[in-house]
Amino acid sequence: MTQLEKARKKKITKEILAVARNESLSPEEVRVRMEQGKIVIPFNKNHSPKRICGIGEGLRTKVNANIGTSLGSKSLKVELKKLKICEDSGADTIMDLSTGGNLELIRETILSKSVLPVGSVPIYEAVITAIKKKGHISKMTEDDMFSTFESHAKDGVDFATIHSGLTLEVVKRMRQEGRYIDIVSRGGAFLAEWMILNKKDNPFYTGFDKILKIARKYDVTLSLGDGMRPGSVGDATDRSQIQELIILGELAKEALDYGVQVMIEGPGHVPINQIPTNIMLQKRLCHNAPFYVLGPLVTDIAPGYDHITSAIGGAIAASHGADFLCYVTPSEHLRLPTCSDVKEGVFASRIAAHSADIAKGIKGSIEKDIAMSKARKRRDWKEQGRLCIDPEKFKLIKKKTALKNDFCSMCGVYCSLKVMDNLSPFAPALPAGREDHGQRP
Repeated sequence: MTQLEKARKKKITKEILAVARNESLSPEEVRVRMEQGKIVIPFNKNHSPKRICGIGEGLRTKVNANIGTSLGSKSLKVELKKLKICEDSGADTIMDLSTGGNLELIRETILSKSVLPVGSVPIYEAVITAIKKKGHISKMTEDDMFSTFESHAKDGVDFATIHSGLTLEVVKRMRQEGRYIDIVSRGGAFLAEWMILNKKDNPFYTGFDKILKIARKYDVTLSLGDGMRPGSVGDATDRSQIQELIILGELAKEALDYGVQVMIEGPGHVPINQIPTNIMLQKRLCHNAPFYVLGPLVTDIAPGYDHITSAIGGAIAASHGADFLCYVTPSEHLRLPTCSDVKEGVFASRIAAHSADIAKGIKGSIEKDIAMSKARKRRDWKEQGRLCIDPEKFKLIKKKTALKNDFCSMCGVYCSLKVMDNLSPFAPALPAGREDHGQRP
């Protein structure tokens, strides 16, 4: 029985209890939203991550961090170091996107080491294995795709990206309309190539019932991938993207009816003014399933700073209802991220998520900012260091100041807070009951 099925039977599981405790909600609130498909808890029984994570309506906006090898960098040791950085920096989940080296060993090792829920993209391994063993992607069989997904599920992945909404019809529409950048989703490009060469539709769509059976067996949360997510702000919210989203909404309903947890992946590269529309469409078309956005990046001209362009878009998206942010690092579009890049990406996305949670009124969010403000007023540096999102960076920067006083080196003795402290004994108290707060009559 899956967690969703248990929720529908009114059972309060240990996973629901953990999420309720972490989010300061009642277990029943979490159970009801889970029953409705508005919350997912990625938790494969073959992995059982120690840090249980709820994603969805009324919960803190969560952050995912991608790690994984490539053909040019196959070191598992380095990726495990990145995993530790993700855990220590406050990521909520990680995804293994490995494409180089022994993919099965890498996945199994990451799963054995990770205290966070782990996601994967099975089509990567299916394609790479087919090319190695059969010589070309076109020779990959439908069974290869399904069996690879099952091996990932059996190994313990808690959620998996499955590009089930990318059909031949959607690809045809994209080609007819034209795009500045056709397909930037690696999984989407793989499937489009396979479909065109084999003149067959997407097996993940035509055989979606097989996907559901595997997901239900291992209680894997499906993350329905957006193969048509825009890779250019000029392509955002076009017909092919929305056509795929409509299909994903239909498949999400099938998953929920089958007792499988499901969330929807979203864009991509989107201008700021289009972000609210994208969130509204996803929630409307996909039955309020949790929305997992890949950024979105709000401009295309900032390589080296795309953790910032992503954080801007992520904050706006989450404040309008997105539930899950995929981090972007400074090396996006340029190279495989380094350990330093990973850390910067996690913190940038966490800042975006927290900023959105304040706007959404998530319990406990603004209280942290108020506490920080009070500590700043007191120039209580120790407390500020404890409250800030990255204590390590706080201490590193603060240590470099030459001043040992209670003010920083920016204003020095002219610190506005110090000035107001010195003035306070002389400030007359306002008369009791006065309502104009010093306004002129």
